[in-house]
Amino acid sequence: MDNRDREILNEIQSGFPIAQRPYRELGKRLDLPEDEVFLRIRRLKEEGVIRRIGGNFHSKKLDYRSTLCAAKVPQKKLKRFVEVVNRYPGVTHNYLRNHEYNVWFTFIAPRIVTIESALKEISEITGIKDVHSLPAVRMFKIKVDFEV
Repeated sequence: MDNRDREILNEIQSGFPIAQRPYRELGKRLDLPEDEVFLRIRRLKEEGVIRRIGGNFHSKKLDYRSTLCAAKVPQKKLKRFVEVVNRYPGVTHNYLRNHEYNVWFTFIAPRIVTIESALKEISEITGIKDVHSLPAVRMFKIKVDFEV
């Protein structure tokens, strides 16, 4: 990764253009040709430096509901449990934790009953009964950009 890659990463964290040709817009900002910006971002994605490019939305303002879920999953059932959870389009994050409740994921849906139904289904499919929904009582929104 060179300095140009770092400049691109710094720029796209919170400033990815919403435009018909976003790579051209980035190129203008960084004094780079559009195709070079595109190729560098593609390479960084292939190398795993960039995990995802996409928008973040405030689900509540879109009239959606969200919850943090925690599950206690034995190691031998972990892979299957994660595969099942990740099938649901409302799951936005899924993390392993070094804790008794070792799988944590967020779930967003238009109605809370949709989430509750999906969690019941996940438990039935995987045999994992210890899955908890922990809806936020108070929202803390933290925006973080990493200087690369």
